[in-house]
Amino acid sequence: MDGLCYRQVNEEYADDYRQLIDSGLYQALSSKNWLIGHSEVEQGPIGGPGHLKTLLPRQLPFISYPAEWSPDQLKDAALLTLGILRAAISRGMILKDASPTNIQFADGRPLFIDSLSFERYDASRPWVAYRQFCECFLYPLLLHHYHHQGVHKILAAYPEGIAASTTLPQLPLKSRLRPGIWLHVVLPARIRQGDGDAARLPPFDEKKLLLVVDNLESTIQKLRTDAPGEGSWRRYYSETILSSSYLAEKEKIFREMLGSIGFSSALDLGANDGHFSKILAERKALVIAADSDWACIGNLYRWCRDTGTSIYPLCIDIADPTPASGFGHAERSSFTERAESDLVIALALIHHLVLTRNIPFHMLAGYIARLTRAHLIVEFVAATDEKAILLTRNKPGFHKPYNANAFEQEFGRYFTIIRRTPIPGTERILYLMRKKEGQ
Repeated sequence: MDGLCYRQVNEEYADDYRQLIDSGLYQALSSKNWLIGHSEVEQGPIGGPGHLKTLLPRQLPFISYPAEWSPDQLKDAALLTLGILRAAISRGMILKDASPTNIQFADGRPLFIDSLSFERYDASRPWVAYRQFCECFLYPLLLHHYHHQGVHKILAAYPEGIAASTTLPQLPLKSRLRPGIWLHVVLPARIRQGDGDAARLPPFDEKKLLLVVDNLESTIQKLRTDAPGEGSWRRYYSETILSSSYLAEKEKIFREMLGSIGFSSALDLGANDGHFSKILAERKALVIAADSDWACIGNLYRWCRDTGTSIYPLCIDIADPTPASGFGHAERSSFTERAESDLVIALALIHHLVLTRNIPFHMLAGYIARLTRAHLIVEFVAATDEKAILLTRNKPGFHKPYNANAFEQEFGRYFTIIRRTPIPGTERILYLMRKKEGQ
């Protein structure tokens, strides 16, 4: 209606909503920045029969999806969900669902955004969202703990969660001796789907539920989210093949280019450890940092969390970005739609996409033009650069011509080159470009 996101509370949810407010649960959670804050407004965009209230939540500048998160992000989201569950139980409520899509990130930390996920607590019933929590949070984290492959691809393949019966065969046999895995993976995997219902379960109570929550929390806290070893690309800027002066010279030119343009949002493609994303954040802009290396994104996320810096780190493969999905491809919008920014930077990235992913200059230029509203800062790396040689050492061929002239010609179809600056001591060039009208 007015570019804002609203939530509608219907009459059928009236008792639960009043409990959320009157119990003090909403105030307790929102004051800790665990639950998104909202205001009640007189008239909403929908209304109609059954309408009770319209909520105007705090508006978030960017939305991400679990299939774009690092293991650290998923782990923090899981622990927040359990913390909220525990707080809800203490005030006579419970979470009726436990999807990671209920979580977004703000100021470097997870934030629960679904104010209507709470319902009155019946202590005689097990937690209805237990299975969903395990499938969407615990099982992907367990698979990462043992295989070190990140969680984003698991959640992309299983957006509604991965089943216990699918998870268990992928865990080491010895892991089944761990109490948490026996309780939350082995036993559920052995229960046939549809076998048994609530009427045949032993009596349940609050004490038992809190013990389950404690065990889930303890199990998840012990799971590793880091990488067993740091690959060369994860140390790209800290231990680069190039001279140590390269980063200093590149940063100097980059800051000069930033100083000549204005922007309120920026997208860092191939962000690596986030060195340049942090510089962008100094300008108080909305910054999205995308990289295909989940460990790099995890490192950047931890830094954002610890410093309270509002950068949005995402596990994104630019050669295969998150598509639109859900019913009618309309429930979750694509990365390309969500990431459009005033400024795009692509530093030490283009040569990877051309030389290893076989994407020609003209296709890259066209795609990046869709992502930026105004400006682009991009780095060209010559084929004789040590990093480029490393990429093509065992590769018989790649898209040619691959040189600065071909790069400028293809990007020139979409952009006007404002500044072209070689990085001293290297065969690299930094460009500042402006998007052409109509592109």
